[in-house]
This record gives sequence, C-alpha cells and structure tokens, in this order.
Amino acid sequence: MPGLRNAAVPMPTLAEFICGGERRVPRAPLPSLNPLDAWRRAPATGLRATWLGHSTVLIEIDGLRVLTDPVWGPRASPARFAGPKRFQPVPIALRELPPVDLVVVSHDHYDHLDYPTIRELRKRDVPFVTSLGVGAHLEAWGVHPERVVELDWWESHRLPGTDLSVTAAPSQHFSGRSLNDRNATLWSSMVIRSPRHAVFFSGDTGLTTEYQTIRARLGPFDLVMLEVGAFHPAWGDIHLGPENALAALAMLGGGPFLPVHWGTFSLAMHAWDQPAETLLELAPKAGAQLVMPRLGEPVEPAHAEAAIPWWRVADGITASGRHIALPTLSLPKAMPWPMD
Repeated sequence: MPGLRNAAVPMPTLAEFICGGERRVPRAPLPSLNPLDAWRRAPATGLRATWLGHSTVLIEIDGLRVLTDPVWGPRASPARFAGPKRFQPVPIALRELPPVDLVVVSHDHYDHLDYPTIRELRKRDVPFVTSLGVGAHLEAWGVHPERVVELDWWESHRLPGTDLSVTAAPSQHFSGRSLNDRNATLWSSMVIRSPRHAVFFSGDTGLTTEYQTIRARLGPFDLVMLEVGAFHPAWGDIHLGPENALAALAMLGGGPFLPVHWGTFSLAMHAWDQPAETLLELAPKAGAQLVMPRLGEPVEPAHAEAAIPWWRVADGITASGRHIALPTLSLPKAMPWPMD
C-alpha cells in the first residue's frame, strides 16, 4: 500500500537505535501468571489463548494445542552477550510446557525463530509448520525433516489424524538471520482452523490489501492476533504499529483482537508501552474488541473482558492512577541493529 513508509522521516541510525528514545524498557517486571492450573481445565468455548510474551501464544483449539513463534531465549539476537534482552522470563519454563500438538513459525527473524528454544523443542515429538525455506534452520538444529512442513502462500497443511489445518497467507515483511541471507526464506501470516474455530496470526507485516483477500478466502476469524510493536515511521512497510493494526483488523472482518509483538523486547525507539496505550485509546473509536490479558493469563476470546491497563503497574502507576516508587532500570548496554 502507498504511504506506509514516511519518506520525510529518515531511517534511524545505529546510534539512534541504541541510545534514542525514552522509556524503552519497563521499570519493573510486568504482571505475570502461571497458566498451568488453568490449562488443566478445557476451555468452555473450545478456544483459548495464552500470551506468553512477544509473538509466543499457546492456542487451545478444540482439544489441540498450537504454539506460535516460540521464543524462550533471553535475547532476540545471534549473540548470547549482546542484543535486545527480554524484559523478564516467560511466565512458564519451557520444560513445564504441557504437550503441544503443533508449532507454527511465521519467519526466521531472531525474535520469532529462537535457536535455544528450538533445540529444546526438538526433544519433543512435535511437528512444525513454517514458511518456505525456514525448515532448513529447523533441520540444521536437530529437528527431524519428517516433522517439518514448509508452506508457500495459500498452501495448507492438515495435521495428521485431526481436523486442524494451517494455511500460510501473504504478509509484507522480509527475512534473514545474517547480512548475506536477506529474503532467502519466506515470511507468512498463518491461519489456524478447526471445524469450529479459526485464528489469524499475522507474524510480522506492514499493512497490505492482501488482508481483504485473506478475509474473503479464509475468514471469518474467532481470534485475530496482530503485531503492534517495533514500529517506526520509516518502517511502515514492514511493521503495522497500533494504528495500522486496527486498519488491518477491519480489513480482516474484525473479531476479538489480541495484540502481540510488544511488551517483551525493545526493538524500536518508541516507549515500551506505547503500542498498548495507543490501542487502549483508539480501539473504542474503531469499534475494535481488544483482548489484552496479562502475561500467562489464559483467555477465551468469546468471553474476554474489556481491556484494562494492567501494564502500567510496571512503571509504578496503580489502576487508580496513583504513582508508587520503583527502582530505576537502565537500557541494555548493547543493542545492535534489529534483525526484525
């Protein structure tokens, strides 16, 4: 779509990315719940989602568990000692995760395809569905080729022995894990469908009219998960940001909207909570139904309560607006140019 990238705004320099902006990380941990007890009870509606941070969501759909873009590693980076560091641990340790029926990986950027996480998941007998070419990473890290299915846009895969299908759909982004493999693999949005429910997962993307086609071919959706963080005016063609996420939601035909890709890593120069605050302001005007659970809080989209700004506690603000004293935290000392 034209006009997504603001030509009047230059690309940020590396120094600006490292040092620019304010409030890039929360001052204290975000509220977090352990979902294990809730996961032991089946969702009454058959569909439940648990946001575990960034774009990692455990979707329970008609008796099956699907995990999206699993990242348990401490950094979204090729280095263990440098790069964007997660604000806090995942609400549940990876070893405590109950059996998963399918892992979906949208593309190969470090904040979506995490080496230490995949190395742990390979020990489980779990299949992977991913975008074209990404399977080479999985296989190189020890996942058996028979457990990997790669999809081109508009291709579908049905999980053997079930009525669950995953369809790769267009998105507007890029790929690569180093300086010499840019766009060597595909990036996709993913639609997860059972006979009773359908979930849309954007992966990473800018705003595209393909969403109208996705709605016509694969909708409607009982849950829409769209990325809202890591936005900059010069990156409008590769990331949505909150405003364009609401536009994308409308193109997709609406539905309960779970924002992802925020609140975990500092991948842009905006304040860490800016995406959430902007959505809280704009969603009612757009008639959007926000689903914004706390980290690790299982939520059934059909029964989701109105969004409340639970994240403000991390900056020392109570629900009533009263400020409380918190220790000052600093930005990570090393944050190279994002591979996102």
